Amino acid sequence: MVEYKKYTLDNGLTLLVVEDVSTPLVSVNSLFGVGARDENPSRTGFAHLFEHLMFGGTANVPDYDKVVTVIGGDSNASTNNDFTQYHLTVPARFLETAFMLESDRMCNLDLSPRSLAVQQSVVTEEYNYRYLNRPYGDMWLHLRPLCYRVHPYRWCTIGADIAHVQEATLDDVASFYNRFYCPDNAIVAVVGNVKSDEVLRLAEKYYGNIPLGGKPQRCLPAEPRQTEPRSLSLNRDVPSNALYLAYHAPARLDPDLRAADLVSDILSNGRSSRLYNRLVKAKALFTEIDAFITGDVDPGLFLVAGKLCDGVAFDAAIGAVEEELASLSSDPLPHGELEKVQNRFESTFVYGYYKALDRAQLLCYYDWLGHIDWINNEPLLYRQVSEEDIHRVAAAMFRKDNQSTLLYNACGA
Repeated sequence: MVEYKKYTLDNGLTLLVVEDVSTPLVSVNSLFGVGARDENPSRTGFAHLFEHLMFGGTANVPDYDKVVTVIGGDSNASTNNDFTQYHLTVPARFLETAFMLESDRMCNLDLSPRSLAVQQSVVTEEYNYRYLNRPYGDMWLHLRPLCYRVHPYRWCTIGADIAHVQEATLDDVASFYNRFYCPDNAIVAVVGNVKSDEVLRLAEKYYGNIPLGGKPQRCLPAEPRQTEPRSLSLNRDVPSNALYLAYHAPARLDPDLRAADLVSDILSNGRSSRLYNRLVKAKALFTEIDAFITGDVDPGLFLVAGKLCDGVAFDAAIGAVEEELASLSSDPLPHGELEKVQNRFESTFVYGYYKALDRAQLLCYYDWLGHIDWINNEPLLYRQVSEEDIHRVAAAMFRKDNQSTLLYNACGA
């Protein structure tokens, strides 16, 4: 059970606090309601670019990383299609320093030509390394626009075209910063050896005078229902042939999302899972195979990804996967199979409470979703998923006209 206190400052900033005397540390996690889906189609990659720019320093603190290192802290950030998070863990006695650092870069970021040029170069190098120079690294660059035709999930967080980041101007990034990096679009969670009243006092001292920015309102285009199968085949210098089968899946706030997640666990969570036992061990069609959901806030994707054994034809591999997916639509589940994956979800979820940072991030996430109570009752909600739910959700997802197939042909294979 996570016991928390929630406050809202006059400027709209949400503050969440968990007192934990078992640790000498404190973690501060800041979630901003901005992700790749919020970008202009002609200016993509900005949410991720800002993940880098936010470490570029301010007029008050020119070298953010140096200060964090001096006080024995650790910091990082992450961006996805829906939101961006920044986290900082420090000895508890440096909580005020942490608040000074995080509030300062919320409103005083150094958006200079030099800072922008440095981070444009860093992002370009990341793009080359992660997406172009790694086997199967460009998968999402091709699969997202194959699955999405209208919704902004059709591009990756790195952007639809790296040129958008490379050609960004100071006016472009300043406009993005002023629109999204404001207290009324932020949630700050503090977990560690702290007292709630002191955390609130420091929050009001360091965040209270930051003017609200007018929380951005979204009006995103809904992705039309897919009505026919789609496919794309790539020739690449990769170790082996690979396939990716993608199906449109429920949105994060749709109760059916939990059934879709459990379906992915039934299929591929561990060596006792169906796909491993049947398609890797028994039939030797794949060297490895996985199934997972993206879990996006808007309707996301259910993916099956596998590397084929030498000599296995794509048609045979796809047919075998489709047979396994179809069985989940109607065949009775073996006794205890659903309970097993529900137990595994609960153990993984509860283990996520272990670190202060994990709790801080979960608190921010669930509060941003509008369901902060899920921090304590999500396992119970997963327990309520029935076998009938598994069949119904599987049947709705695993339709041939809802399938997008991306194939990697290994050069020389």
